[in-house]
Amino acid sequence: MCDLFDNKAACGHALVTRTRVGGVSHSPSRTKMAASMALNLDNLPSDPLLLILSFLDFRDLVSCSLVSRRLNELTGHNPLWKGLCQKHWLLTEADKAQRGQSWKELFREFYADLGHYINHYTTLKKAWDDLKSYLGQKCPRMIASLKEGAKEEELDAIEAQIGCKLPNDYRCSYRIHNGQKLVVPGLMGSMALSNHYRSEDLLDIETAAGGFQQRKGMRQCLPLTFCFHTGLSQYMALESTEGRVRNEIFYHCPDQLAQDPSAIDMFITGRTFFTEWFTSYVQNVVTGEYPIIRDQIFRYVHDKKCVATTGDITVSVSTSFLPELSSVHPPHFFFTYRIRIEMARSALPESACQLDSRYWKITNANGNVEEVRGPGVVGEFPVMTPGKVHEYASCTTFSTTSEYMEGHYTFHRLKNKEEVFDISIPRFHMVCPPFRESIVRSVCEQHLLRYVSVWCVRERCMCLRGEGGRVIQINCHSVIMQLLVEKPCLSPICTV
Repeated sequence: MCDLFDNKAACGHALVTRTRVGGVSHSPSRTKMAASMALNLDNLPSDPLLLILSFLDFRDLVSCSLVSRRLNELTGHNPLWKGLCQKHWLLTEADKAQRGQSWKELFREFYADLGHYINHYTTLKKAWDDLKSYLGQKCPRMIASLKEGAKEEELDAIEAQIGCKLPNDYRCSYRIHNGQKLVVPGLMGSMALSNHYRSEDLLDIETAAGGFQQRKGMRQCLPLTFCFHTGLSQYMALESTEGRVRNEIFYHCPDQLAQDPSAIDMFITGRTFFTEWFTSYVQNVVTGEYPIIRDQIFRYVHDKKCVATTGDITVSVSTSFLPELSSVHPPHFFFTYRIRIEMARSALPESACQLDSRYWKITNANGNVEEVRGPGVVGEFPVMTPGKVHEYASCTTFSTTSEYMEGHYTFHRLKNKEEVFDISIPRFHMVCPPFRESIVRSVCEQHLLRYVSVWCVRERCMCLRGEGGRVIQINCHSVIMQLLVEKPCLSPICTV
């Protein structure tokens, strides 16, 4: 049984008889008289005492139970533990009836098993319950892929195997469900284009441990997800090393311009705790922010302000970043966008129309503008009638960390092809998630800057530096080429 409920020494000072109050001594006769006038705990009615006890947390209740026989009886009052069972373990009357135990017995049982995670359990259990309830209605076959929770000794064995401590909230979540079976579609979201498909499974702890990284550039990183089609994984850093912060969650992205394979950049998806990463994803799913399409969770993000209505037709846009097709070096950021075109049910039949062409105005973070015109949308010329919805997905890439698009569609009326009109497409923004460059590149740049400064002074050339000391533009290209040949970087991890 849990130590909390058996440690009587924890309350050794709960009752202390004092003969000195405020530094003033009292005579035995005066003390005796005061005692005779004081109310005895055993004589107080139960109701006010139970009311007071109802405001206590479980640790205080346990302490009170060791103070006296009367309080021991009162703290065993079942309704006191009912609220605590509901608060900390999300237990219901049905759970109690199924187990045939009192509320206090239930609390003791759960605390003995999961008390180590009491600060995380409620949040994570609710997230799992909400997710299963939602998916049970929308795509029930995904629920069948979930595994039963791992045992405490199994998690301990994994820690011994990989030589790293697992975060408490991660362990807590895996006590509830040990990831999922390796199936498609994956629990952690999908994305599909005409020639590309991604679906991420939430790995069970045994499979994750098999993929635990010890190689240079990815040391002490545990995979959380995996996609069979792309090989993509989200990793969690179990130690603060190689420029990463403990508990940080990220997609790894090799630096394609570096010769050193340990130069790995990161697209960051979770900055602090596993709980935040998991619950924010669940929130996006159960609120419908991530749509269910063909029995899969698609990780499109929809800005509710990104809607435009022209006459009877409404256009809305959602977007998604694809890390597996993106890179930091070189800067190449891949986005897909999904557009929904809908004609109001109240529209008149003669309002029926067909899309002829599209126009896009694309602006990147540097303010550069590109205009694109073309027939139809992804090779289609949808006909819109009252109540009809047409959706399609397309993609774009850019070399800056953000970009926005806006434009219009050109339609003609079915009954009168000469009647041509434009339908506005709302402006929608695509912003690259936060990323961190490889520490290998950072060290190389620092060494390069030091040598460039020396050569620039000697050759009387000018060097411009950007934010963080990074070289933006140098007007002495020949000097740098000579530098790379004659003055290689001396850093042991540098590939220059």
